[in-house]
Amino acid sequence: MANTTVSGATAIHGQNPQFLVETVIRNRIYESTYWKEHCFALTAESIIDKAIEVRFIGGVYGNQKPTEFLCLLLKLLQIQPEKEILVEYLRADEFKYLRALAALYIRMTFRAVDVYELLEPLLKDYRKLRLRNMSGYSLVFMDEFVYSLLTEERVCDIIMPRLAKRQVLEENGELGPRKSRLLAAMQGDSDQEDKDSSKSRSTNTMDVDVKES
Repeated sequence: MANTTVSGATAIHGQNPQFLVETVIRNRIYESTYWKEHCFALTAESIIDKAIEVRFIGGVYGNQKPTEFLCLLLKLLQIQPEKEILVEYLRADEFKYLRALAALYIRMTFRAVDVYELLEPLLKDYRKLRLRNMSGYSLVFMDEFVYSLLTEERVCDIIMPRLAKRQVLEENGELGPRKSRLLAAMQGDSDQEDKDSSKSRSTNTMDVDVKES
């Protein structure tokens, strides 16, 4: 029972949600001490405490041992929290590893439109994350991690489900154009210049009126 998906769970991409994690890795998670001791009977609420305790992201390391991060991902796939709960995980700005966990789950299970709309704002999050893999520890930034979720085929040793290209969704009218921060900044500078220029013209006009009077 501890390894079964919650009763009434919705199929994701046409299959049991847990099957989004390859069989070999899934079985290693089931056999891990962390899964047996800390993931039993976790709920959408209690899993938050476990995610807050996580100190690095990653897939497998050492002798193909799964990270705690990966174990919690599988648990989320098993209990399938509601969308509103996952969004709240993302909004928990003070808990960066909970946010990273939610981002990975959303990428694997949500519709492409929702993936872009929910994850692209995180490209503004530049906090550091520790990454553990077969090579040891390294540092990545949250925006790098999110970008990899949107562009790469494998993240944290998990094959990502196919994600429709953003351009295709835009052409189909399902998604609005992505706003460029650089362009917005440039437009902001341009708007300020226009205001300054308008103010200058107004001042010059007033000077002329004063002189004429």
